[in-house]
Amino acid sequence: MKISALLSLVPLVAALPGSRVGSTKTKDANGAFGVIAARSGSPIHFLPLTASGSHFFLGGESSTYCPSEVVPGCSRRTNDTIIYGQSALDVVVPGGQAIYVDRSGALSFTTPHSGYMPAGSSSGPFVYTPGNSQNPLGSWTYNGEGASGFMACPVPRAQPTGNSAARRAASSAAPTWQVYAALQNATVPTGKVNDCLGFDALATGLNVTSNSLAWEYI
Repeated sequence: MKISALLSLVPLVAALPGSRVGSTKTKDANGAFGVIAARSGSPIHFLPLTASGSHFFLGGESSTYCPSEVVPGCSRRTNDTIIYGQSALDVVVPGGQAIYVDRSGALSFTTPHSGYMPAGSSSGPFVYTPGNSQNPLGSWTYNGEGASGFMACPVPRAQPTGNSAARRAASSAAPTWQVYAALQNATVPTGKVNDCLGFDALATGLNVTSNSLAWEYI
């Protein structure tokens, strides 16, 4: 993507997931970032990266959990997907949650309290390139296993049940694009890699306080 095109996206920085600036500088000030997809003229253009069910999607909603009985202030914690460093979700849960690519090619994250990655998974390299004063939008990519970044693959929708209102709600909430490493041998939901769309993962650095981070993603 050309620099001029990136600069045209600057007004969208405020809409990136987690783009709240905390008043207290924390460890996240130099390592946390949110991601949106860029592929002009496509249905995934400007969709945010979301974490849910141990995988990543474009659009939809992130899935988080906070044990309110033992952690104060759960209601103040974000449901946005925030990444820290090169390859981890920015969470409070002890042990953290790492990001990896599973053997099917799906962008995935470890479950809370476990660093387990299935056999055949790849832990990187992931590369986060921060923006600068001229262009606040940086980038995030994955180059493992010969991949060239990321692609979004359509997820076939199950037929929702219930009344018409319930069906509409289920349809609007369900993510339709799952994120994979851009690999020609990926095992994607439709079975056809040609159904997937490559995209630029645009990233902006965030300064969020620890008491507003997600406790864990599920």
